[in-house]
Amino acid sequence: MHLTHLSDKDLLKAVGIGIALILLAIMVPAFHAGLPPMPKPPSLAFAEAILGRDLPLPVGLLLHVIYVIFWSIAFVALSRASLTFLRAAALALALWVVALAVSFPINGWGLLGLGIGPTLITAALVPHVLFAVVLWGLCRLVFGVSRNGKSQ
Repeated sequence: MHLTHLSDKDLLKAVGIGIALILLAIMVPAFHAGLPPMPKPPSLAFAEAILGRDLPLPVGLLLHVIYVIFWSIAFVALSRASLTFLRAAALALALWVVALAVSFPINGWGLLGLGIGPTLITAALVPHVLFAVVLWGLCRLVFGVSRNGKSQ
């Protein structure tokens, strides 16, 4: 894996993938339905913890959009020659670990989210797995893949 300079066209494609990931996200409806065992969306809780005050949901959503776009660009830039599912899964797993070990404690939910309950570990894993699958699938669709599995 090495950092690839992205053409303007590839950069726009990567941004588009990040935006599509957000648009395909099921987390907002899931939170409104009360499915995740988290007290609030993690990106909103993170923004509130950093800024030290209550914020409206759109602030948390904007933070999450920026975050997903950034990691989509980083994935393409680092894996442009081989946009494999294994690489997407490795990124998603790393981001999951960061959420559990860094973001959740900052949010006041404790290490691994155990201040809220052990179900947060799995609840955080599910969207990260979906992120890996959708990121990989969109990259295959947008960038194409040759017969040997390499990006075109």
